[in-house]
Amino acid sequence: MNRQKNRGFTLVELLVVIAIIGVLVGLLLPAVQAAREAARRMSCSNNFKQIGLAVHNYHSAFKQLPKHASGTDWDPATTSILDHSFFSNQLQASYLVGLLPFVEQQGLWEQVSNPLVNVSGVGPTPWNPMGPMAHGGYFEYEPWALNVQTFRCPSDPGVGLPSLGRTNYAACLGDSTVLSFLGTTSMTGSAGAPMMASEVRRYLRGAFVPRKKMAFRDIIDGLSNTIIAGEIATDLGDNDVRTRGSFENGAAVVDAVPGAQLCRNSNQVDPTRPQFWNPTIFPAHDPGTNGTAFTGALLAGSGRGFCWASSNNVHTVMTTALGPNSELCLATRTLNAEGNWSASSRHQGGVHVLMGDGAIKYVTDSINAGNSSFPMQNMIAGQASPYGVWGALGTRATREVFEDPF
Repeated sequence: MNRQKNRGFTLVELLVVIAIIGVLVGLLLPAVQAAREAARRMSCSNNFKQIGLAVHNYHSAFKQLPKHASGTDWDPATTSILDHSFFSNQLQASYLVGLLPFVEQQGLWEQVSNPLVNVSGVGPTPWNPMGPMAHGGYFEYEPWALNVQTFRCPSDPGVGLPSLGRTNYAACLGDSTVLSFLGTTSMTGSAGAPMMASEVRRYLRGAFVPRKKMAFRDIIDGLSNTIIAGEIATDLGDNDVRTRGSFENGAAVVDAVPGAQLCRNSNQVDPTRPQFWNPTIFPAHDPGTNGTAFTGALLAGSGRGFCWASSNNVHTVMTTALGPNSELCLATRTLNAEGNWSASSRHQGGVHVLMGDGAIKYVTDSINAGNSSFPMQNMIAGQASPYGVWGALGTRATREVFEDPF
Protein backbone atom coordinates (compact mmCIF):
# COMPACT_ATOMS: atom_id res chain seq x y z
CA MET A 1 0.00 0.00 0.00
CA ASN A 2 1.47 3.29 -1.13
CA ARG A 3 1.43 6.13 1.31
CA GLN A 4 2.10 9.68 0.16
CA LYS A 5 4.24 11.59 2.50
CA ASN A 6 2.67 14.91 3.71
CA ARG A 7 4.82 17.73 2.49
CA GLY A 8 4.83 21.21 4.13
CA PHE A 9 5.92 24.55 2.76
CA THR A 10 9.58 25.14 2.37
CA LEU A 11 11.06 28.33 3.75
CA VAL A 12 11.50 29.71 0.23
CA GLU A 13 7.87 29.02 -0.67
CA LEU A 14 6.70 30.66 2.56
CA LEU A 15 8.78 33.76 1.86
CA VAL A 16 7.38 33.93 -1.69
CA VAL A 17 3.82 33.75 -0.38
CA ILE A 18 4.51 36.48 2.18
CA ALA A 19 6.08 38.64 -0.52
CA ILE A 20 3.06 38.17 -2.79
CA ILE A 21 0.69 39.07 0.04
CA GLY A 22 2.80 42.17 0.80
CA VAL A 23 2.65 43.28 -2.82
CA LEU A 24 -1.13 42.77 -2.92
CA VAL A 25 -1.59 44.75 0.29
CA GLY A 26 0.64 47.50 -1.08
CA LEU A 27 -1.49 47.66 -4.22
CA LEU A 28 -4.74 47.53 -2.28
CA LEU A 29 -4.05 50.17 0.39
CA PRO A 30 -3.99 53.17 -1.99
CA ALA A 31 -7.27 52.00 -3.48
CA VAL A 32 -8.79 51.69 -0.01
CA GLN A 33 -7.51 55.15 0.93
CA ALA A 34 -8.90 56.59 -2.30
CA ALA A 35 -12.28 54.95 -1.67
CA ARG A 36 -12.39 56.33 1.86
CA GLU A 37 -11.54 59.83 0.68
CA ALA A 38 -14.17 59.57 -2.05
CA ALA A 39 -16.73 58.70 0.62
CA ARG A 40 -15.55 61.56 2.83
CA ARG A 41 -15.67 63.97 -0.09
CA MET A 42 -19.23 62.90 -0.91
CA SER A 43 -20.23 63.37 2.74
CA CYS A 44 -18.57 66.80 2.69
CA SER A 45 -20.57 67.73 -0.39
CA ASN A 46 -23.78 66.44 1.22
CA ASN A 47 -23.19 68.58 4.32
CA PHE A 48 -22.69 71.61 2.10
CA LYS A 49 -25.88 70.70 0.25
CA GLN A 50 -27.75 70.73 3.56
CA ILE A 51 -26.41 74.22 4.26
CA GLY A 52 -27.56 75.29 0.80
CA LEU A 53 -31.06 73.95 1.46
CA ALA A 54 -31.05 75.69 4.83
CA VAL A 55 -30.13 79.01 3.17
CA HIS A 56 -33.04 78.64 0.74
CA ASN A 57 -35.48 77.68 3.49
CA TYR A 58 -34.30 80.65 5.55
CA HIS A 59 -34.84 82.92 2.56
CA SER A 60 -38.33 81.49 2.03
CA ALA A 61 -39.17 82.18 5.66
CA PHE A 62 -37.65 85.66 6.05
CA LYS A 63 -37.25 86.97 2.47
CA GLN A 64 -33.53 87.47 2.96
CA LEU A 65 -30.29 85.58 3.41
CA PRO A 66 -29.10 84.90 6.97
CA LYS A 67 -27.17 88.03 7.86
CA HIS A 68 -23.43 87.57 8.24
CA ALA A 69 -22.14 89.58 11.23
CA SER A 70 -25.33 90.16 13.18
CA GLY A 71 -26.78 89.69 16.65
CA THR A 72 -26.78 91.89 19.72
CA ASP A 73 -25.35 95.39 19.32
CA TRP A 74 -22.28 97.16 20.66
CA ASP A 75 -21.42 96.86 24.34
CA PRO A 76 -20.74 100.47 25.50
CA ALA A 77 -18.28 99.12 28.07
CA THR A 78 -15.93 98.32 25.18
CA THR A 79 -14.17 100.76 22.85
CA SER A 80 -15.59 99.21 19.66
CA ILE A 81 -17.48 96.24 18.26
CA LEU A 82 -14.11 94.61 17.55
CA ASP A 83 -13.40 94.19 21.29
CA HIS A 84 -14.48 91.08 23.15
CA SER A 85 -17.56 91.30 25.35
CA PHE A 86 -19.30 88.82 27.66
CA PHE A 87 -22.52 90.87 27.54
CA SER A 88 -23.03 91.23 23.77
CA ASN A 89 -21.88 89.35 20.70
CA GLN A 90 -20.92 92.75 19.24
CA LEU A 91 -22.68 92.13 15.88
CA GLN A 92 -20.22 89.29 15.32
CA ALA A 93 -22.52 86.27 14.79
CA SER A 94 -21.86 84.39 11.56
CA TYR A 95 -24.43 83.41 8.95
CA LEU A 96 -24.31 79.86 10.34
CA VAL A 97 -25.89 80.94 13.64
CA GLY A 98 -29.11 81.96 11.91
CA LEU A 99 -29.20 78.66 10.04
CA LEU A 100 -29.28 76.49 13.18
CA PRO A 101 -33.08 75.84 13.14
CA PHE A 102 -32.84 74.94 9.45
CA VAL A 103 -30.14 72.27 9.87
CA GLU A 104 -32.01 70.32 12.57
CA GLN A 105 -30.32 72.15 15.43
CA GLN A 106 -33.46 73.60 17.02
CA GLY A 107 -32.29 72.59 20.50
CA LEU A 108 -29.00 74.46 20.09
CA TRP A 109 -30.86 77.46 18.65
CA GLU A 110 -33.14 77.53 21.72
CA GLN A 111 -30.08 77.71 23.95
CA VAL A 112 -28.54 80.53 21.89
CA SER A 113 -31.66 82.63 21.40
CA ASN A 114 -32.80 82.55 25.03
CA PRO A 115 -31.15 83.36 28.38
CA LEU A 116 -28.86 80.46 29.29
CA VAL A 117 -27.59 79.33 32.68
CA ASN A 118 -24.03 80.55 33.21
CA VAL A 119 -21.93 78.04 35.14
CA SER A 120 -18.57 79.62 34.30
CA GLY A 121 -18.62 82.33 36.97
CA VAL A 122 -17.59 84.87 34.33
CA GLY A 123 -19.95 87.30 32.62
CA PRO A 124 -23.67 87.83 33.20
CA THR A 125 -25.89 85.34 35.03
CA PRO A 126 -27.71 84.06 33.04
CA TRP A 127 -26.10 84.62 29.66
CA ASN A 128 -27.93 87.16 27.52
CA PRO A 129 -29.83 85.90 24.45
CA MET A 130 -27.49 85.41 21.47
CA GLY A 131 -24.65 84.94 23.90
CA PRO A 132 -21.30 86.70 24.28
CA MET A 133 -18.95 87.45 21.42
CA ALA A 134 -17.58 84.20 19.98
CA HIS A 135 -13.85 84.76 20.20
CA GLY A 136 -10.66 82.72 20.27
CA GLY A 137 -9.51 81.77 23.74
CA TYR A 138 -12.90 82.26 25.44
CA PHE A 139 -14.62 78.96 26.26
CA GLU A 140 -17.14 80.05 28.89
CA TYR A 141 -20.22 79.99 26.62
CA GLU A 142 -20.86 76.33 25.89
CA PRO A 143 -22.93 76.60 22.66
CA TRP A 144 -20.07 78.26 20.78
CA ALA A 145 -17.75 75.38 21.68
CA LEU A 146 -20.04 72.66 20.29
CA ASN A 147 -19.12 70.97 17.01
CA VAL A 148 -22.09 70.86 14.63
CA GLN A 149 -21.48 67.95 12.28
CA THR A 150 -23.33 69.61 9.41
CA PHE A 151 -20.78 72.43 9.56
CA ARG A 152 -17.81 70.04 9.27
CA CYS A 153 -16.18 68.34 6.30
CA PRO A 154 -15.13 64.76 7.21
CA SER A 155 -11.95 65.13 5.14
CA ASP A 156 -10.67 67.76 7.56
CA PRO A 157 -9.01 66.12 10.60
CA GLY A 158 -8.85 69.24 12.78
CA VAL A 159 -10.25 68.68 16.28
CA GLY A 160 -9.91 69.92 19.83
CA LEU A 161 -8.40 72.85 21.63
CA PRO A 162 -7.53 75.64 21.20
CA SER A 163 -10.47 75.90 18.79
CA LEU A 164 -14.12 76.35 19.67
CA GLY A 165 -16.60 74.57 17.38
CA ARG A 166 -14.88 74.36 13.97
CA THR A 167 -16.41 74.84 10.55
CA ASN A 168 -15.33 74.18 6.96
CA TYR A 169 -18.01 76.27 5.23
CA ALA A 170 -17.43 80.02 4.88
CA ALA A 171 -19.52 82.90 3.55
CA CYS A 172 -18.33 84.42 0.27
CA LEU A 173 -17.69 88.17 0.42
CA GLY A 174 -16.72 88.34 -3.26
CA ASP A 175 -13.37 89.31 -4.73
CA SER A 176 -12.39 91.91 -2.10
CA THR A 177 -12.26 92.26 1.67
CA VAL A 178 -11.74 96.04 1.85
CA LEU A 179 -13.95 97.39 4.70
CA SER A 180 -15.06 93.85 5.57
CA PHE A 181 -14.15 94.40 9.24
CA LEU A 182 -17.06 96.88 9.50
CA GLY A 183 -19.41 96.32 6.60
CA THR A 184 -22.35 98.71 6.88
CA THR A 185 -21.82 99.82 10.46
CA SER A 186 -19.34 101.85 12.49
CA MET A 187 -16.92 100.93 15.26
CA THR A 188 -19.74 101.45 17.75
CA GLY A 189 -22.27 99.35 15.89
CA SER A 190 -25.67 100.50 14.69
CA ALA A 191 -25.62 103.28 17.29
CA GLY A 192 -23.05 105.10 15.20
CA ALA A 193 -23.15 106.41 11.65
CA PRO A 194 -23.09 103.59 9.05
CA MET A 195 -20.29 103.31 6.53
CA MET A 196 -20.86 105.06 3.21
CA ALA A 197 -23.15 102.90 1.10
CA SER A 198 -21.21 103.70 -2.06
CA GLU A 199 -17.95 102.42 -0.56
CA VAL A 200 -19.61 99.19 0.55
CA ARG A 201 -21.05 98.65 -2.94
CA ARG A 202 -17.67 99.34 -4.46
CA TYR A 203 -15.61 96.89 -2.42
CA LEU A 204 -17.91 94.27 -0.88
CA ARG A 205 -19.25 92.62 -4.00
CA GLY A 206 -20.23 89.13 -2.84
CA ALA A 207 -23.52 87.49 -1.91
CA PHE A 208 -22.83 88.29 1.76
CA VAL A 209 -21.95 91.76 3.05
CA PRO A 210 -21.11 92.01 6.77
CA ARG A 211 -23.93 93.57 8.81
CA LYS A 212 -26.08 94.21 5.73
CA LYS A 213 -29.41 92.64 4.82
CA MET A 214 -28.94 90.70 1.57
CA ALA A 215 -31.42 88.74 -0.52
CA PHE A 216 -31.52 86.69 -3.71
CA ARG A 217 -32.78 89.74 -5.59
CA ASP A 218 -29.41 91.39 -4.97
CA ILE A 219 -27.64 88.62 -6.93
CA ILE A 220 -28.16 90.12 -10.37
CA ASP A 221 -25.59 87.87 -12.05
CA GLY A 222 -27.87 84.91 -11.43
CA LEU A 223 -27.94 82.42 -8.58
CA SER A 224 -26.39 79.66 -10.69
CA ASN A 225 -23.46 81.95 -11.59
CA THR A 226 -22.65 83.21 -8.07
CA ILE A 227 -20.81 81.54 -5.21
CA ILE A 228 -22.49 82.22 -1.87
CA ALA A 229 -20.22 80.04 0.29
CA GLY A 230 -17.01 78.08 -0.09
CA GLU A 231 -15.06 75.36 1.63
CA ILE A 232 -12.12 76.17 3.92
CA ALA A 233 -9.60 73.89 5.62
CA THR A 234 -9.15 74.43 9.36
CA ASP A 235 -5.78 75.11 10.92
CA LEU A 236 -3.77 72.11 12.15
CA GLY A 237 -0.86 74.16 13.48
CA ASP A 238 1.44 72.93 10.70
CA ASN A 239 2.40 76.26 9.07
CA ASP A 240 0.16 75.58 6.06
CA VAL A 241 -0.14 78.70 3.87
CA ARG A 242 -3.87 78.03 3.41
CA THR A 243 -4.76 77.95 7.10
CA ARG A 244 -2.17 80.15 8.78
CA GLY A 245 -2.14 83.71 7.54
CA SER A 246 0.80 86.02 7.03
CA PHE A 247 -0.74 88.93 8.91
CA GLU A 248 1.80 91.76 8.74
CA ASN A 249 2.17 92.80 5.11
CA GLY A 250 0.88 96.35 5.27
CA ALA A 251 -0.98 98.31 2.63
CA ALA A 252 0.86 96.58 -0.23
CA VAL A 253 -1.61 93.71 -0.04
CA VAL A 254 -4.68 95.82 -0.80
CA ASP A 255 -3.65 99.11 -2.41
CA ALA A 256 -0.38 98.56 -4.26
CA VAL A 257 1.29 96.13 -6.62
CA PRO A 258 1.92 93.19 -6.11
CA GLY A 259 -1.40 93.04 -4.24
CA ALA A 260 -2.56 89.82 -2.61
CA GLN A 261 0.30 87.83 -4.13
CA LEU A 262 2.85 89.88 -2.15
CA CYS A 263 3.63 86.96 0.18
CA ARG A 264 4.54 84.77 -2.79
CA ASN A 265 6.67 87.44 -4.44
CA SER A 266 8.49 88.32 -1.23
CA ASN A 267 9.71 84.74 -0.77
CA GLN A 268 7.57 84.00 2.29
CA VAL A 269 6.36 80.75 0.71
CA ASP A 270 8.78 77.80 0.77
CA PRO A 271 9.85 77.31 -2.89
CA THR A 272 10.46 73.59 -2.35
CA ARG A 273 7.21 73.02 -0.44
CA PRO A 274 4.79 75.70 -1.73
CA GLN A 275 1.99 74.57 0.55
CA PHE A 276 3.97 75.76 3.58
CA TRP A 277 5.55 79.02 4.69
CA ASN A 278 9.30 79.34 4.35
CA PRO A 279 10.57 78.47 7.86
CA THR A 280 13.64 80.70 7.48
CA ILE A 281 11.51 83.79 6.76
CA PHE A 282 8.06 83.20 8.21
CA PRO A 283 7.14 82.98 11.02
CA ALA A 284 10.69 83.43 12.34
CA HIS A 285 10.50 87.14 11.50
CA ASP A 286 7.79 89.67 10.89
CA PRO A 287 7.15 89.67 7.12
CA GLY A 288 6.48 93.39 7.36
CA THR A 289 9.15 96.07 7.12
CA ASN A 290 10.36 96.35 10.70
CA GLY A 291 11.93 92.88 10.98
CA THR A 292 10.77 92.30 14.56
CA ALA A 293 10.13 88.85 15.96
CA PHE A 294 6.79 87.37 14.92
CA THR A 295 4.98 85.12 17.38
CA GLY A 296 2.55 83.82 14.78
CA ALA A 297 -0.47 83.70 17.10
CA LEU A 298 -3.19 86.33 16.95
CA LEU A 299 -4.91 84.97 20.02
CA ALA A 300 -5.26 81.48 21.41
CA GLY A 301 -7.91 79.72 19.35
CA SER A 302 -7.90 82.13 16.42
CA GLY A 303 -6.87 79.71 13.68
CA ARG A 304 -8.62 79.30 10.36
CA GLY A 305 -12.14 77.91 10.79
CA PHE A 306 -11.85 77.70 14.57
CA CYS A 307 -15.32 79.07 15.38
CA TRP A 308 -18.49 78.51 13.35
CA ALA A 309 -20.37 81.13 15.39
CA SER A 310 -17.95 83.99 14.66
CA SER A 311 -18.21 86.25 11.61
CA ASN A 312 -14.49 87.09 11.78
CA ASN A 313 -12.78 86.63 8.42
CA VAL A 314 -10.34 84.10 9.85
CA HIS A 315 -13.22 81.83 10.89
CA THR A 316 -16.08 82.02 8.37
CA VAL A 317 -15.14 84.11 5.32
CA MET A 318 -13.72 83.22 1.92
CA THR A 319 -12.92 85.39 -1.09
CA THR A 320 -12.25 84.92 -4.80
CA ALA A 321 -9.11 87.01 -5.32
CA LEU A 322 -6.28 84.46 -5.42
CA GLY A 323 -7.33 81.02 -6.64
CA PRO A 324 -8.44 78.09 -4.48
CA ASN A 325 -5.89 76.69 -2.01
CA SER A 326 -3.68 79.77 -2.23
CA GLU A 327 -1.84 81.47 0.62
CA LEU A 328 -3.57 83.73 3.15
CA CYS A 329 -1.71 86.99 2.52
CA LEU A 330 -3.12 89.71 4.77
CA ALA A 331 -2.52 93.36 5.50
CA THR A 332 -2.80 93.62 9.28
CA ARG A 333 -2.61 91.44 12.34
CA THR A 334 -6.34 91.23 13.08
CA LEU A 335 -9.03 88.60 12.89
CA ASN A 336 -10.75 90.61 10.14
CA ALA A 337 -7.63 91.64 8.22
CA GLU A 338 -8.08 92.80 4.65
CA GLY A 339 -6.38 90.68 2.02
CA ASN A 340 -6.77 87.19 0.57
CA TRP A 341 -8.97 84.75 2.48
CA SER A 342 -8.93 81.99 -0.08
CA ALA A 343 -11.15 78.91 -0.25
CA SER A 344 -9.24 75.72 0.63
CA SER A 345 -9.79 72.05 1.37
CA ARG A 346 -8.18 68.73 2.30
CA HIS A 347 -9.36 67.21 -1.00
CA GLN A 348 -7.09 66.68 -3.95
CA GLY A 349 -6.72 69.64 -6.31
CA GLY A 350 -9.76 71.74 -5.57
CA VAL A 351 -12.59 72.91 -3.29
CA HIS A 352 -16.35 72.65 -3.00
CA VAL A 353 -18.40 75.80 -3.45
CA LEU A 354 -22.09 76.44 -2.85
CA MET A 355 -23.80 78.32 -5.67
CA GLY A 356 -26.77 80.57 -5.12
CA ASP A 357 -29.19 78.06 -6.66
CA GLY A 358 -28.13 75.45 -4.10
CA ALA A 359 -25.86 73.48 -6.42
CA ILE A 360 -22.54 72.17 -5.08
CA LYS A 361 -19.68 72.54 -7.56
CA TYR A 362 -16.09 71.32 -7.34
CA VAL A 363 -13.66 74.01 -8.47
CA THR A 364 -10.14 72.96 -9.37
CA ASP A 365 -7.06 74.89 -8.33
CA SER A 366 -6.33 75.58 -12.00
CA ILE A 367 -9.40 77.77 -12.55
CA ASN A 368 -8.64 81.07 -14.28
CA ALA A 369 -7.90 83.56 -11.47
CA GLY A 370 -6.91 86.53 -13.66
CA ASN A 371 -4.55 89.25 -12.49
CA SER A 372 -3.50 88.28 -8.96
CA SER A 373 -1.42 91.45 -8.59
CA PHE A 374 -4.41 93.79 -8.99
CA PRO A 375 -4.77 95.90 -5.80
CA MET A 376 -8.19 95.50 -4.19
CA GLN A 377 -8.49 99.19 -3.34
CA ASN A 378 -8.20 100.03 -7.04
CA MET A 379 -11.55 98.39 -7.65
CA ILE A 380 -14.02 100.63 -9.48
CA ALA A 381 -17.70 100.24 -8.65
CA GLY A 382 -19.33 97.79 -11.04
CA GLN A 383 -16.16 96.78 -12.87
CA ALA A 384 -15.67 93.23 -14.07
CA SER A 385 -13.57 91.24 -11.65
CA PRO A 386 -9.84 91.51 -12.38
CA TYR A 387 -9.43 88.04 -10.88
CA GLY A 388 -10.68 86.08 -13.88
CA VAL A 389 -13.47 83.52 -13.87
CA TRP A 390 -12.82 82.73 -10.20
CA GLY A 391 -13.28 86.37 -9.25
CA ALA A 392 -16.38 86.67 -11.43
CA LEU A 393 -18.00 83.70 -9.72
CA GLY A 394 -17.62 85.48 -6.38
CA THR A 395 -19.32 88.72 -7.42
CA ARG A 396 -23.07 89.16 -7.36
CA ALA A 397 -23.77 92.03 -9.77
CA THR A 398 -20.91 92.69 -12.21
CA ARG A 399 -22.65 91.04 -15.16
CA GLU A 400 -19.73 88.98 -16.44
CA VAL A 401 -20.64 86.40 -19.04
CA PHE A 402 -18.63 83.18 -19.37
CA GLU A 403 -19.14 79.62 -20.49
CA ASP A 404 -19.33 76.76 -18.00
CA PRO A 405 -16.31 77.36 -15.70
CA PHE A 406 -16.56 73.96 -14.05
